[in-house]
Amino acid sequence: MARTLRQDLATLRAAAARTARAAQHRLGPAFEDASERAWALWQRSLGLRVALSIVVLGSVVLLVVGNYTYGRIADGLLNDKQVSAQRDAETQGKIAQRVFDVIDKTDQTSLRQATLDVAENQRAPDHTRELIITPALGNNRQVISTTTSSSTIGLEVVPTELRRAVMADRSRQQVQIAPVPEGEDTVPAVIVGQVLQLPPNAGPMELYFVYPMSAETGALRVVVRSLASAAIFLVLLLAGIAFVVTRQVVEPVRRAAQVAERLASGQLDQRMAVRGTDDLASLGRSFNRMAASLQAQIGQLKTLSTLQQQFVSDVSHELRTPLTTVRMAADLLYDSRADFPRHTARSAELLNNELNRFETLLADLLEISRFDAGAAQLAAEPVDLRDVVNQVVDDAEPLARHKDTQVRVVAPAEPVVVEMDSRRISRILRNLVVNAIEHSEGKPVTVEVAGTAQAAAVAVRDQGVGLHPGEAAKVFTRFWRADPARARTTGGTGLGLAIALEDAHLHHGWLEAWGQPGKGSTFRLTLPRTTTGKITESPLRMRPDGLLAIEAPPAREPEPEQIPGVLPVGPLTETAQSFVLHGEVPDYVPHGLTLNPPGSSHATDEP
Repeated sequence: MARTLRQDLATLRAAAARTARAAQHRLGPAFEDASERAWALWQRSLGLRVALSIVVLGSVVLLVVGNYTYGRIADGLLNDKQVSAQRDAETQGKIAQRVFDVIDKTDQTSLRQATLDVAENQRAPDHTRELIITPALGNNRQVISTTTSSSTIGLEVVPTELRRAVMADRSRQQVQIAPVPEGEDTVPAVIVGQVLQLPPNAGPMELYFVYPMSAETGALRVVVRSLASAAIFLVLLLAGIAFVVTRQVVEPVRRAAQVAERLASGQLDQRMAVRGTDDLASLGRSFNRMAASLQAQIGQLKTLSTLQQQFVSDVSHELRTPLTTVRMAADLLYDSRADFPRHTARSAELLNNELNRFETLLADLLEISRFDAGAAQLAAEPVDLRDVVNQVVDDAEPLARHKDTQVRVVAPAEPVVVEMDSRRISRILRNLVVNAIEHSEGKPVTVEVAGTAQAAAVAVRDQGVGLHPGEAAKVFTRFWRADPARARTTGGTGLGLAIALEDAHLHHGWLEAWGQPGKGSTFRLTLPRTTTGKITESPLRMRPDGLLAIEAPPAREPEPEQIPGVLPVGPLTETAQSFVLHGEVPDYVPHGLTLNPPGSSHATDEP
């Protein structure tokens, strides 16, 4: 039978466990989803946090105050009950003792009858006082047995400690609080005990008056209900007050945030509505003054930028005509240099070379002015990116031979078709490959091509001088060079990478840079497969395999989380500032980044 019971219990436990797991499986996702939504709402809403904080703190205060009030009321009722019980017990004890003092018959029957009479006469009709008469501890004469005035309250309600205290000091009454039965429940009662002197043949007896605290318990229940009702009402009132107060404070902040967002989107004429003279009104007026100042300064910057762009464009165009004339004369001198003396022939060669550089610079300035004016057009068509890479590498072969540098192309066997303007992409890759050869110091250069369903990428890696901390963002700055004193074979203008970045942005792509001193550098171009596509991840890694990251120097200001293996960029650079004005990058340049367009989810994809 015991074995069967154990088996039944085991079966019940297994069924309960299965039910719990099933409930957790069904309710777990819903609970997690609700928790996430609640946490998001908590983080997003300042008013909710303030209101809940006020309600919670108010509830704690009400709980402490209510508990203190309840304790004081309970102590007061108990003290009053004890004082009244002792007084009543003293009077009733004297009356009971007098009955036994004047009794003329001391036989067992008379004594028992007198005890019953005392118990019956001195009990309260409303049961607020009950009597217990019992032989004292050590009284073994058994002349009178235990007598009670109630059928529900017996000698077992009297604590043993109280009986011992009564016998230890027979001249005084002793008091103790103890529970007594009342229906199906129990209530505390004040029990007052004393010694009752009977005739010698009966021995000493103990007399206990029991005062149940039924009325006091009922009063405490009423107090608890009243305190609970008052607490609930006050909590609701606090919630309403908190809602009103936080709305008065938070609503202007929300309006300020909305106006700030509209200002950030370019609506520079937006202002806050200001009423009154309080602190929030002062904040609103300060905000409006700041917005007006920003509008004026941005207007001035736009005007200066427009004038600068117009100046560059006009100068570039105006220089074309005299440059054509100079070019004709220079070509004539260059073609006739064999007839000149040696130093004059050398001057003709230098004039021709510098004119070539000047024409390249002029062409780059015109291209930059088109980007600044928003006039650059994209002639996109499906092209295999591998063919563009191979053509660029073939064109750079003479420079690679001169530099004694091997250029290796790593590309997939299948086509990597991308909708792009092949002229602009060729220009980007030509800049990257030529720069890699120039800075490789004779070490191999690798050009990697890869693609996914959404994006295609080309990474140009060299093992040359690399980039120092902070240079990964500056390489795209106009006219910036890592080493102005470096001898250059191609005589660049300093605008190549800036134009390359604009070409990448025109394709909604990324152009990123990474490097370490003495370890080489990597330039990665990532393009969407279609002109309407978006990039979320590049198919190629930024940092070469097996290359350890270097530790960034300590930042002077809080910066974003360090990305392993990427150089820190430091404060916002001039390049980043110009791109912010075009809406190309966030308000800061992350570590190792290099100016990704909006919507990009990473700067590098290092493990």
